[in-house]
Amino acid sequence: MKKLIVVIGIFITFLITYFLQSNFFSWFTIAGIKPNLFVMLTLFITLFAGIKLGICYSLFFGIFLDIVIGKNIGIYLTMLLLVSILGGYFDKNFSKDSRITIMLMVLASTLLFEIGSYILSIIMQNINVQILEFVKILFIEIIFNTIITVIIYPIIIQVGYKIEDIFKGQKILTKYF
Repeated sequence: MKKLIVVIGIFITFLITYFLQSNFFSWFTIAGIKPNLFVMLTLFITLFAGIKLGICYSLFFGIFLDIVIGKNIGIYLTMLLLVSILGGYFDKNFSKDSRITIMLMVLASTLLFEIGSYILSIIMQNINVQILEFVKILFIEIIFNTIITVIIYPIIIQVGYKIEDIFKGQKILTKYF
């Protein structure tokens, strides 16, 4: 029953994130660039609920975003899936207790998502390569995502560890021994 409530809660969080991404952050941009909240959400789901649930949600989020926002089907799907896989790696090898570590995880995930999306867009849409413009967008989006992570870090940790307890259980000893 607890898992079902968490799954529904994650779905509601996705809808709130979609609303924030499409409406709220249209008003609050830095040089016309919005943060990518879906990368952060996918990463946090994978970190705290596990890689299996992270991959399931990244598939759902990716398909939804490709249909609603994307110009080509598959870019969001592929990149959010890679963010989930990277999140699984982070979960196994790094601690989630430090704000700096979480910020670096968000930074790496945003970097992977944006570079991969840009490369896939070049391949699928035959767009012109504009490295300086891309680097500017990438830099601003990384800073934006990192600032948002710092602001919501206390919520991430509180909710995240409750989700982790429900999905992963108390496996602290088996993780280190």
